[in-house]
Amino acid sequence: MSLNTIPRAALRSLSRTKPTLRASRTATRCLHQQSPSITASPLRHRPRVQQWAHSATPVAATIARRTMFIQTEPTPNADALKFNPNQRVLPESIASPYLEYLNPRSTLAPPHPSPLAAQLLNIDGVTSVFLGVDYITVTKDSSTPWAHVKPEVFAIINEFMTSGQPLVNTVAAKDGEQGQGGQEVDSLAYDENDSEVVGMIKELLETRIRPAIQEDGGDIEFRGFEDGQVMLKLRGACRTCDSSTVTLKNGIESMLMHYIEEVKGVQQILDQEEEIALKEFAKFEEKLKMQGRPVPGTVGKGSLDYVEG
Repeated sequence: MSLNTIPRAALRSLSRTKPTLRASRTATRCLHQQSPSITASPLRHRPRVQQWAHSATPVAATIARRTMFIQTEPTPNADALKFNPNQRVLPESIASPYLEYLNPRSTLAPPHPSPLAAQLLNIDGVTSVFLGVDYITVTKDSSTPWAHVKPEVFAIINEFMTSGQPLVNTVAAKDGEQGQGGQEVDSLAYDENDSEVVGMIKELLETRIRPAIQEDGGDIEFRGFEDGQVMLKLRGACRTCDSSTVTLKNGIESMLMHYIEEVKGVQQILDQEEEIALKEFAKFEEKLKMQGRPVPGTVGKGSLDYVEG
């Protein structure tokens, strides 16, 4: 009986020493588990973090370059294409809604030389470059197919848009010096010195006619109003389009005469080169009629002189 009886003092001693043994084992086990992270060298991970941070910028730049999207739209002029880069083309500091470059010299002349237009005009077959607020119209000669011109135009526009290079610069110009087609002030802008009739003509051109012409890759310039005649000049794709005369007569003239009784007609202001081109086309058209052959039409869908049947 005395052998099976454990003194109370011994029980107290065992109860005190048992937690101590568990605590020491737990502590030993924790040290064993954490030892790899303590003894591991931090240098093994640092180069990887620095290398990832260093390569992050080129990867982002590559993604931005790949996602550049340029939309192409046909125009009534078979030799002109409209390119939409989905971002602003002309700087906001330029008051004119367009700039037109007709030769390489104009891309270097003040007041608005354009590195973009200079490179586009260096492409074989390109004859003019028209910069709108948010689009670019490129015109080529009739003997060069678009299959040879279009890829180069895409590459140049994409390079300028993704690299952040200036498309147009502004430099000081002498009095009367104008290297590009376009004016420092929009010809359709409101002027307090205009008469009531001229104000109505400008408003109608701005709100009803200009949007349709811009859709065709061009623009319109108001040159004056005299003796009932409205003097206008077409720009961009509409400048060299064979149907420009039809557009003026069937579209613009009829609309102006309908809303403004003082308007008796519309006259197109032409440059010397444009007059020669129109005369040559008239001779060609007359020759086709004499031969009994159909005259090719150049009226496009979306233009002012196009009516769906």
